[in-house]
Amino acid sequence: MTDPTSRPGIVHLTERQPAVSGPEMLASLVPPPQFDEATFDSYRADPAYPSQEEAKATLLRFSGRGAPSKRGGFFSRAKKEPEVKPGVYLDGGFGVGKTHLLASIYHAMPARRKYFGSFIEYTALVGALGYKNTVDLLKGADLLCIDEFELDDPGDTMVMTRLLGELVPTGTRLAATSNTPPNALGEGRFAAQDFLREIHAMSDSFQTLRIDGVDFRQRALDGHAVVVDDDAYRRAIDSAAASATVSDDAFDDVIRHLARVHPSRYLRIIEDLRMVGLRDVRELTDQSEALRFVAFVDRVYDEQIPIVATGSSLDQVFAAEMLGGGYRKKYLRAISRLNALTHSAQEVSAA
Repeated sequence: MTDPTSRPGIVHLTERQPAVSGPEMLASLVPPPQFDEATFDSYRADPAYPSQEEAKATLLRFSGRGAPSKRGGFFSRAKKEPEVKPGVYLDGGFGVGKTHLLASIYHAMPARRKYFGSFIEYTALVGALGYKNTVDLLKGADLLCIDEFELDDPGDTMVMTRLLGELVPTGTRLAATSNTPPNALGEGRFAAQDFLREIHAMSDSFQTLRIDGVDFRQRALDGHAVVVDDDAYRRAIDSAAASATVSDDAFDDVIRHLARVHPSRYLRIIEDLRMVGLRDVRELTDQSEALRFVAFVDRVYDEQIPIVATGSSLDQVFAAEMLGGGYRKKYLRAISRLNALTHSAQEVSAA
């Protein structure tokens, strides 16, 4: 697979051509490693944003872990508990803990069969197995968690709507999140409405919860991705490769390679890596290339793999017109994650 002239511990993403079967994709539908231990107790609600604690309380009830209501006196009228719908939808900016809460639901519910995946992982499963086979496999599941429900592809959205519509009547409960950017001057307020409109056939099945807040990844950062020079890049790669497997590729080569691999397989491209190295990063002006890179960044972030990069700053990798277009939410989320991952690489190099 790897170039025999390559140094030990260093691989090239462009040489990885992973194949993933349907059953393997189904088995991988679990929370990302960084959320293996996520619980409601470990969720730290920001007191400046009461909606975070309110959402947590509601989701505890949804998971069957809420505190029982206190009984009144003999003649008191019992307080009516709010209706618990089969689905919850967490609407809010990225970096406010929605995925943590989603993983907390997954871990808290004593379900026999439960699945956790991103929207793209579920649609990829349909693509790999076919719609009917996917329904047959998921039917009987107690819980489906869907992270970052996408609304910008009508075809995929309606496939998911149809799929969920077949599962809910069989007893499957649903939990989903949006990918709305923070502080968007009202933009986020419409995400829940957009979601319910797109899945109109199931809108009564979902309770929407607004979660306000600021991106936790930016609280301790200066707002920019870390860029290193060629010498610092080589030192970081060599240092990490001394004890683990790292990747080293030209940015343009990776972008071209992503076009040849289905996004459902991106996770396998980065399997077992301790660090991702990207040389000569440039601004992306092609929408398809940019969206594939976003999907790649999402998988790298899920696995918490640091990124070290040269060239243009990764927080400026998307052209200005893209940030003002219909996929703005995706690009802003990716920038937030790229900033965090490049700072992580600095910490690894300094250790």
